[in-house]
Amino acid sequence: MITARKSLLIFALTVATAASPWLIPACLAMPPSAPQAAEASGLSATARRIGSIKAIAGSVITLTPDSGSEIEVTVQAGAHIVRIAPGEKTLKNATPIELQELQVGDRILVAGKPSDNAKAMTAASIVVMKRSDVEARKEEDRQDWQKRGLGGLVNAVEPAAGTATISVSGFGGAKTIVVHTSKATIIRRYAPDSMKFDDAKPSTLQEIQLGDQLRARGNRSTDGTELAADEIVTGSFRNVAGIVNSVDASAGTMNIQDLLSKKSVQIRVTPDSQLHQLPPEFAQRIAMRLKAAMPGATGGAAGLGGQSGAASSAGTTFGAVPGGGMRSGGAPDFQQILNRMPAVTLTDLHKGDAVMIVATQGTPSGGATAITLLSGVEAILQAAPSGSQAMMLSPWSLGSPGGGDALGQ
Repeated sequence: MITARKSLLIFALTVATAASPWLIPACLAMPPSAPQAAEASGLSATARRIGSIKAIAGSVITLTPDSGSEIEVTVQAGAHIVRIAPGEKTLKNATPIELQELQVGDRILVAGKPSDNAKAMTAASIVVMKRSDVEARKEEDRQDWQKRGLGGLVNAVEPAAGTATISVSGFGGAKTIVVHTSKATIIRRYAPDSMKFDDAKPSTLQEIQLGDQLRARGNRSTDGTELAADEIVTGSFRNVAGIVNSVDASAGTMNIQDLLSKKSVQIRVTPDSQLHQLPPEFAQRIAMRLKAAMPGATGGAAGLGGQSGAASSAGTTFGAVPGGGMRSGGAPDFQQILNRMPAVTLTDLHKGDAVMIVATQGTPSGGATAITLLSGVEAILQAAPSGSQAMMLSPWSLGSPGGGDALGQ
């Protein structure tokens, strides 16, 4: 019979201990090394499935695995069931629990005997990560990203030195910060056609390109010019600021005349895309701040092509915005601001509307997908289109606390 200790160890190896500021994974995937580890432990003949509980009826659990079809898990009498907290990598804190304590949404690793058609299995042991524990851990991590996280545009990468230099711009100008990595630093990179953190892949400093967006979490130096990173997430995203040419709500697409490239751009909108509208007075106040920060910018249509000052270096943070949420230390949390803006749908958008969009880079076949879209931004585009859309709509707002699936949940 499989020991609880061996099963727990395998499960612990699959737990993602670091959460993301955007997309905390909805599932815990078994790494490629896990099957080899299982074989070395003498467990190769036993089936193991990882997933989330969809339903429970008596001693039968309907499991939605991380890959493959749903399976029925029969928990045999005497099955060993233990609970482990998110982030645990050892067995000393595992706690025995009863089958009755399992709930829909809990994450489990089941070890046992599979049926001949592999559509069912009899569980000899179950390792449980309670959904409530995962949610609590996610909230802790989200708070930590707010407290110790920062983001900006990459302007230098030195893999040999283990550093990446980013430019963080705001109404007061740009600030250069050196991000230091170590062997323990977790580095991920978004897929070119996805806005989900679940689709982000393990990465390296060598993959980071100049102009990429980079978000890091760690401890900052006293003067704020350096950060020792625990985790880094990077990606290449598109900023589009322009006028709506057409909308096809049934197809989930819209055509935008980009004011910067002077080209027509097609953007896909999915259920994960965030669409909001800025109230006129809010947009006007932001426009006033942009004008004040960029002396070279002019109001009206004549200013639509201007770029100077902070606008020439897009960043991910900016000075306090009236009515906006604030992080500790005075930096605003744009996601909190955005969440309070009225939500809109594609059917609310019409030809001639001004929009600012952050989108995936896309692929030749799939095109770009909207991550965040703001309408009601005429005043902002007139103040400084090239700077405002990048400063206001950092893709890192996608999965910040309070979001829903940009962190995969």
